[in-house]
Amino acid sequence: MTWQRVVALSGGVGGARFADGLARALPRAALTVIVNTGDDFVHLGLYVCPDLDTVMYALAGVGDEERGWGLADETFSAMRMVARYGGPEWFSLGDRDLATHLLRTEALAAGESLSKVTTRLCGALGIDARILPMADGPCRTMVETADQGALPFQQWFVGARALPAVRAVRFEGRPPPAPGVLEAIEASDLVLIGPSNPYVSIDPILSIDGVRAALASKLVVAVSPILAGRAVKGPLAAMIPQLSGTPPSAAAIARHYGSLLEGIVVERGDERELENRAVLATNILMKTRDDRLRLAREALAFAMEIRR
Repeated sequence: MTWQRVVALSGGVGGARFADGLARALPRAALTVIVNTGDDFVHLGLYVCPDLDTVMYALAGVGDEERGWGLADETFSAMRMVARYGGPEWFSLGDRDLATHLLRTEALAAGESLSKVTTRLCGALGIDARILPMADGPCRTMVETADQGALPFQQWFVGARALPAVRAVRFEGRPPPAPGVLEAIEASDLVLIGPSNPYVSIDPILSIDGVRAALASKLVVAVSPILAGRAVKGPLAAMIPQLSGTPPSAAAIARHYGSLLEGIVVERGDERELENRAVLATNILMKTRDDRLRLAREALAFAMEIRR
């Protein structure tokens, strides 16, 4: 027996890599990925959706494996010319990656919704899984810092290299969920939360009206983005003590999601931190595409054991 309708909540590189494993572990078209859009912003006049693009490139098998973002074998001639003109070079866009942003920006300006243009781009890349933005309207992630005030996420994460200490994370905008988001959750057999930063990758999705309520009656399992007290990637290990006052750990991730979860997948050894919760201890580090497929299969099998 296998899962027929699975929803994955995704943001960041870890979430995209896990979604890639799920797409290959599940029957064709069984997976819907709901993606964080709190990171979206306009750069050089182009509408950029970092998390959507990372998921899209990962599932199409065209992403850069070493960087985790952007396209493989990418060049950056356009950005070098931008820099020569004295333009902003703090957020780099690859030459072929520009095609994604150009076509998206043009479509949005013509009145096409973000969800519709995403579906069209995914179709052109031959992606079987359904990829949905969490919302078509803006819901911006703002990072309240200790010494620089409120910064839009990309300015904090990329521009300031995630160095300013974080006091709070908030979201600007209350758009409705994108078409299909609540319907996908309600029709699902299982919801998986990828190894994404809960504060800036998953919480924006959970902030959308109706999402938490739809998840309340579902089997929800998360994969920890923390192993042995450190983040697999990104600034999460520093954010957890800044925002929760507790050390970075798989237990901190479980506490953050609270009653939303029925189970969690953690790194071997981290299961000792967790009590009174279904736990799968395994190797959660995804160094290769084979690792993604293995972890996805293990998470799906673990969820099946919980359901029984």
